[in-house]
Amino acid sequence: MVATQTSPHRRRTLSIGGATYDVFLTMGELATHEKNIQLPIGEKVQIKRVIETCGGGASNTSVGLSRLGLAASFCGIVGSDQWGEKLLENLKKENVNVSSATIVEHETSSFSIVLSLPNGERTILYAPGVNKHLHDTTFDLGAMKGIDAVYLNHLCETSCMIADDIVSALTQASSTTLAWNPGGSQIEAGMHAEDAAALLKATTLLLLNKEEALIFSKSKTIEEALKKLTEAGTKNVCVTDGKNGTVATDGKHVYRCPILKNVRVVDTTGAGDAFGTAALWALLTGETLQTALISGTLNAASVVASIGAQAGLLTETNIREQLRRNLLAVEIIS
Repeated sequence: MVATQTSPHRRRTLSIGGATYDVFLTMGELATHEKNIQLPIGEKVQIKRVIETCGGGASNTSVGLSRLGLAASFCGIVGSDQWGEKLLENLKKENVNVSSATIVEHETSSFSIVLSLPNGERTILYAPGVNKHLHDTTFDLGAMKGIDAVYLNHLCETSCMIADDIVSALTQASSTTLAWNPGGSQIEAGMHAEDAAALLKATTLLLLNKEEALIFSKSKTIEEALKKLTEAGTKNVCVTDGKNGTVATDGKHVYRCPILKNVRVVDTTGAGDAFGTAALWALLTGETLQTALISGTLNAASVVASIGAQAGLLTETNIREQLRRNLLAVEIIS
């Protein structure tokens, strides 16, 4: 394992969550029915291209934060197999500190097969593998010491037990920023579940898509969800809504940021991680929530134009250059 040498002024970040080895199968036109892909049983289906990439929430966000000039660390689990080796090699290549990674012997790393459709949508066949081992006994709580920002990504249901440790550490280090993208089991449990309620009070940036936000907060509209979530103690809430852009609030105003036009969508994998990564970067560098929304949108637009969750992630130079062009206008809607 290698630790990244950082200068004192660089913000230190820690991404907690999964790392997944992704194999993309670029498909031709397939029959669909009610948003389901139809594959004929017993027949061969030819694919156009095979691409192997690294993904997973904490892998994506740590790489994204590193590219944006922050001192990024990864805290998660990989197996001692060829996929685990490739995941760690990729993180090191991207100057991510992997000293808090746990390697599990004789088990398989998280792995997914992504069926990538011509319209940019995808279906993911996923095996969590060793990601399920991220819990109290493997979580490196000491990794949070001296960290400026924690990015808590989707967690397996068995990993949600580390939430109380994270809240405890954040309470002791009140200056640490928390960005949180809840996982499926946390979404289903709802915002009033004990762990979720504690995390919301400590969260600076909450990241959800529309469907997640409505389920998590038991709301009928995005605006209702934003109100409930800020009342629960969250400082900034961002809800992405596909082609409709992003709606967000800082508790004072509600903002809407449109998507970037004329972007050819190749693959939507990792768009949410890219958005959250750049939004957190903006807030950590002293920018407003409006600029954070624009930054997230620019990063997501770059990612969906390439195959995989990391290929299109912007550097700090890239994103500052695009911000200077003022390509997007954020509207205050209330």
